[in-house]
Amino acid sequence: MLLTTSENIAGRQVTHLGIVTGNVVQAKHLGRDIMAGFKTLVGGELKGYTELLSEARSIATERLVGEASKMGADAVVCLRYNSASVMDGACEVMAYGTAVKFG
Repeated sequence: MLLTTSENIAGRQVTHLGIVTGNVVQAKHLGRDIMAGFKTLVGGELKGYTELLSEARSIATERLVGEASKMGADAVVCLRYNSASVMDGACEVMAYGTAVKFG
């Protein structure tokens, strides 16, 4: 499955199949949340949260690809990500785009 943030795929004619999405709500365990709280006192990267968002983005992308595959898509164009805090220590990541078929 080809994923791109652009609106077009150079040299390809595409038929738009529709919007596809994938989302996940992830949370870190309490121990990592407490350690991140201490890290905010001294500054620096909150690696636990970086890992949390990276993992959530991967899961959301997999779900988006699954939805596009069910539609018979060859690619997803205009791929975008959005994130939001759901509660302390938990976030939602959504991937969305337009499923297209070549030809």
